[in-house]
Amino acid sequence: MPVQYTSIIAEAKAVRESVGMFDVSHMARLEFVGAEVETMLENLTSNDVASIPVDGGQYSLLPNDQGGCVDDIIVYRLADRFHLVVNASNHEKDVEWLTEHKPSGVTITDHTDETAMIAVQGPSAENVLAGLRGTSLAEIQTFGVVTASFAGVTARAARSGYTGEDGFELICAAADGERLWDALLAAGVTPCGLGSRDTLRVEAGLPLYGHELNDELSPIAAGLGWVIGKTKTFIGSGPINEAREHGTPTRLVGIKLDSKRLTTPGMAVRVEGGEVGAVSSGIISPTLDTALALAFLKREVPLGARCEVETRGKTESGTLVSKRFYKRAK
Repeated sequence: MPVQYTSIIAEAKAVRESVGMFDVSHMARLEFVGAEVETMLENLTSNDVASIPVDGGQYSLLPNDQGGCVDDIIVYRLADRFHLVVNASNHEKDVEWLTEHKPSGVTITDHTDETAMIAVQGPSAENVLAGLRGTSLAEIQTFGVVTASFAGVTARAARSGYTGEDGFELICAAADGERLWDALLAAGVTPCGLGSRDTLRVEAGLPLYGHELNDELSPIAAGLGWVIGKTKTFIGSGPINEAREHGTPTRLVGIKLDSKRLTTPGMAVRVEGGEVGAVSSGIISPTLDTALALAFLKREVPLGARCEVETRGKTESGTLVSKRFYKRAK
């Protein structure tokens, strides 16, 4: 996936206003088969696997023993197997972790190289894909999955994404990927790159592994308590539940800056002259027409406070706000 095809602004606006697509084939796709798969995944993931219906999915985490995160993932339950989509940068690490902890009766198959994955995102995504399928997709709920033919290409379509918009992620045979891409292009879908993908996910307050999640950081600090089961025991549940009960030294918040000056990870954030944390991600927002940042700050610092971010020898003023800068209309 290139940084951009035309411009980051134009691509981001296409997703917010109509429909865009991302070649996310670099994301890893793993299949799990065996009688003990559900038990295995309950032990290894933070969310409640038992609650996933057939042809459904959920956002979840792979915690480590210390309560940090090996990765953030999506888990799908199909009729007789489970599928996981994991981050490309953690592909080998995740496979090693999952293999190390799997029962002998579970088989893990890596389908990454033999499949392609295209994310179709935006308010017009459903209508465009319904046109290529020939029937409606309105019955597919969030994280629901359907296998269907789109412009003659068989693909598994999940109602999910990483932009804050409605949309679907399509997985097809690698040999059919270009054909599916071209069909979407002919239907008016805008190709989008890594630059717009990052602006869209920050606007929606979505974490990126290596920025808002890592092996040492509690997901509670990142505001991900909602994907952590409260009634189950799993690897890392002890320290994570302790962090949930007693709080973490820092928490993830949003910063809406007064200017369009880009901030980058590691830049110090100050409130009333004292350093309170650092930026984890920063963008120039095409939707809100200003600079935005995500930052881990001392938990006692309140939203609404004015702040300053040190940017390359200068300071830029802003306001601490919810990390969800943008919420789409229902």
